[in-house]
Amino acid sequence: MGTADRDSATLARRYSSTGVSSRRRNGFGSGFRYAFEGLWYVVSTQPNFRIHLAAAALVILMGVWLDLSLVSWGVLSLTIGGVLVTEVLNTAVETVVDLVSPDDHILAKHAKDLAAAAVLLAAAASVIVGLIVLGPPLLARVR
Repeated sequence: MGTADRDSATLARRYSSTGVSSRRRNGFGSGFRYAFEGLWYVVSTQPNFRIHLAAAALVILMGVWLDLSLVSWGVLSLTIGGVLVTEVLNTAVETVVDLVSPDDHILAKHAKDLAAAAVLLAAAASVIVGLIVLGPPLLARVR
């Protein structure tokens, strides 16, 4: 038995011992249930996700105060969604890496660093979008 086979067997035992592998997606409702379980997991365990939610709430409140156009709301919604989705994917990558590589490994580090870099890029882009969308009406409002 090769190393990959032993590792796969170990993972299969570990994974099946959680009861997760026996879950079957039976129907429309169970898919939503699993999605909400994932959403609850990221909200309850990831402080950075909660920070992004708070920032999104502030942007939404500012957008309401500035009476933004429909197009501006669309741009902000896609931007906020992009950051939140990227943070969820980062959490998924970190979780899977922790599962398959419990010991320190340079490739595990690279995977986690790349996922974190994706969040950083999305957050930086969202700041730029926020300045472009919110900046002019905010300046007009305070003048």
